[in-house]
Amino acid sequence: MLGTLDAGIEYYGLEDLITPLELAWDDDWDLVGPVAKAVDVAFASRSVTTNDLKGALAKLDRTARRRCAVTMVANSSPRYDLHLMNAIGASVTRSNGFVYAFNILIQMGALPQVTYFESPRRDTFDSLEEGVADFSRMLEHGNEDKIDRLRDYIAHHMIENPHVGEPGSKGVPQGRYMLDHVRKVRWAFIAWEPVSALRP
Repeated sequence: MLGTLDAGIEYYGLEDLITPLELAWDDDWDLVGPVAKAVDVAFASRSVTTNDLKGALAKLDRTARRRCAVTMVANSSPRYDLHLMNAIGASVTRSNGFVYAFNILIQMGALPQVTYFESPRRDTFDSLEEGVADFSRMLEHGNEDKIDRLRDYIAHHMIENPHVGEPGSKGVPQGRYMLDHVRKVRWAFIAWEPVSALRP
């Protein structure tokens, strides 16, 4: 991502406007990160995976002058196909991190706004066995015994992909087959005005 950002900065001549910093949530931003109120808007998309969620939200809050936002998964991990997992009787852990984030922001004195949206995903493959091998990555945490059900489900729900060979979402050529349903990932977009901006 940083490589793509660097290329875009150079292409559009934005060297004086954008300064990429490679930071972890656990880093001390006071030492190596942006100074307080360094940007108008601070946002984190699908990256707030940390043991200190309150600390991460506070870092975004202190860095922004006008607005903060995070995008967090609002059902199961995007690694899972919830429709498929339910169909074969596999258990799926749902993520409630966005609820914790909302409550933490309330405790901080913020007034968070939440909007939900879904992103579609299509997994493609070139054969039944390739599809089974790909989707079997979802069978973890006690679901390993569902491999036969997974194979049966894929065999009955695989259809020809009309876009075979075309670049997929990650630029990789799409496979010959796909499932007859679209995998959907639900997200929570949480935005708030920085707490310091709310204080007189």
